[in-house]
Amino acid sequence: MAKESVKARERKREALVIRFAEKRKALKAAGDYEGLDKLPRNASPVRLHNRCKLTGRPRGYMRKFGISRVTFREMASAGKIPGVTKASW
Repeated sequence: MAKESVKARERKREALVIRFAEKRKALKAAGDYEGLDKLPRNASPVRLHNRCKLTGRPRGYMRKFGISRVTFREMASAGKIPGVTKASW
């Protein structure tokens, strides 16, 4: 489980990316790289890192579900994810 401060920092970055998206797009289209430099660093989408929505785990992230592989396995085994069953043969 990630620390709450780390999860909060990531949420803050996401908010900044959304807030400056239009401005970044306009500056890029105009080729104004000096204007881009003046934007906050965390406003760049490159600085985002996918994390599990439940635990905050940074590795083993599954985009389709938005959770880590560990959490996915627990939830799938418990039958909490519709349409997903444990393989057996």
